[in-house]
Formats: sequence, structure tokens, C-alpha cells
Amino acid sequence: MDCQRIGQQGERLAERYLKQQGLRLIERNSRYRSGEIDLVMLDRRTLVFVEVRLRKHFQYGSAAETVDIKKQRKLTKAAGLWLSHNSRFSNADCRFDVLAIDTSTESAEYLWYKDAFRPE
Repeated sequence: MDCQRIGQQGERLAERYLKQQGLRLIERNSRYRSGEIDLVMLDRRTLVFVEVRLRKHFQYGSAAETVDIKKQRKLTKAAGLWLSHNSRFSNADCRFDVLAIDTSTESAEYLWYKDAFRPE
């Protein structure tokens, strides 16, 4: 399975999981030059920018470990652009979550890091 399909699978799993947790989908796969936001969701009144990481094995480390400072900067910049194009959310509280999905076993395991990082 190629990387793009793996990413899409992870995003579908993440969306379903987060909806079960009470979040509401606003948008998926928002692409900008600076980066991509996998999911934009609403958790009550908080706008959540979700980075989804799916791993089938741990050869390259855990899913959450791959969201390094460089990736955080890209996500922060993309979120700023998203907000500039979606003015109805301009006053909303925002946070960045990472949802790591491990599919190395028969049933997927989810690690949800709420407020995983803050913009510099």
C-alpha cells in the first residue's frame, strides 16, 4: 500500500474515532504551500487542527514522535492560513492535536494527544 493510501486510511479512521468522541468535522485535507491540515474539527467551542499519524510498524519510531518541531511549524502556518480563509472561526479558541493510530495488531489502537503542542 502506498503512502498516500495509508494516509487516507488513517484519516478515515481518525475522523470516525474523533466523531465517536463527540467532535464535529469541519474540513478534511486542507492544503497550503506551507503544509496540510489533515482534519479540522470542533470540540464544543474549540477549533481543533488534527495531525493524523498511522503506523503499521515501529521501524521509524512511534507515530507521535514524527511530529517534530519542523512539522509543528508547518502545521501552525497552515492553520493560520486556514483561519484567514475561514473568518467565522477567527475568534475561536484553537488547539493542535495529534492522533496516533497503531495498526500493527488486529484492532487499531488510538493515542490521542490533545493540545499536543503550542505555536512558538
